[in-house]
Amino acid sequence: MLTHFYRVTKYDPADRDEHGSYRGPEDTDSDHGEVEAAYLQAVAAFAEDTGIDHLAVREPQVPTHFAAGERVDDFGLDGLFPSGWAAGFHDGAEVPLHIGLELVRAMLRGTGPWCGLEVEDTFTAQVGWDQYLYIGSSRPCAQAVARTRELGLFPEPLDAAPYNFEDDEEGVQRPGDDFWDHLRRAVRDGVAGTLEETYIEGATRWHRLTEDTLSTLRAELAPRARLEVWPPLSPDIETVLGALPAEGIIEGVWQDDTGRLLSALADEEDFPELTARMSRASAAALLPIYTEERVPLFTAVMPDADGVLRARWRTAPTPADRQWALRHSQG
Repeated sequence: MLTHFYRVTKYDPADRDEHGSYRGPEDTDSDHGEVEAAYLQAVAAFAEDTGIDHLAVREPQVPTHFAAGERVDDFGLDGLFPSGWAAGFHDGAEVPLHIGLELVRAMLRGTGPWCGLEVEDTFTAQVGWDQYLYIGSSRPCAQAVARTRELGLFPEPLDAAPYNFEDDEEGVQRPGDDFWDHLRRAVRDGVAGTLEETYIEGATRWHRLTEDTLSTLRAELAPRARLEVWPPLSPDIETVLGALPAEGIIEGVWQDDTGRLLSALADEEDFPELTARMSRASAAALLPIYTEERVPLFTAVMPDADGVLRARWRTAPTPADRQWALRHSQG
């Protein structure tokens, strides 16, 4: 159980006003140098004092892609994971401490990715805004506190970490393993045709669904992925493009000439580029982006290999999900 919490910063408490706001000379960016290195050494010191050398990635995020072009960013994660960042950076991924420190570096630099790093009930490290680092441990970590001061940083005790996860979602979340029979029937009946896989908050992949490829697809999904099932794409590209709004944000999904499904968020400034790309597609769809308007057929979240649903994120329940939850609650 986490019982000791610290806010670690480069900001001298003597330079805070009566409201706790910092008024000193330090800026809010990483120096990419000695101070940044001190932050990483502080995390390492607390980890050593706690007795851990591996960390689990929790609630990973990257910035949402916004434009008609394809995403090419690696968000400063390139080279950290042997299988590539898109495969290695996921909720629940176990990483050695040195990789965890590189993730802290990327968060301090603001290159895009964010995640919590933890060992359940034992240790947590979280990077907040403006170079604020929060550490929690099951031990007092007196040596780490002293080492952090030696590094020129300021470890201040807290009552709790500010980003602790609290599950306030209502209802039952359908685990991914529990919806495959439903999905197979929906594909066979022509109701379902595409699957949206959100493998990190802000990053998605789209898959075309056929009865022949469902088993293969299931094995390829990211651990703890969030799944949303949609109807087949329309081959009537002219009608799809004719439904573009005059203004606002929309998501386009289309199948290119190689069979790949691509997607992009676009607003009215991007519509010409989006139209040009989708006009060459063999099938396409436009989807709203706002939760109250964006309603897939049904949803799920992938459980771990042992069948336990440990992912903390949730899908917005659809009418079909609510019906499933009702049946589930009644046994």
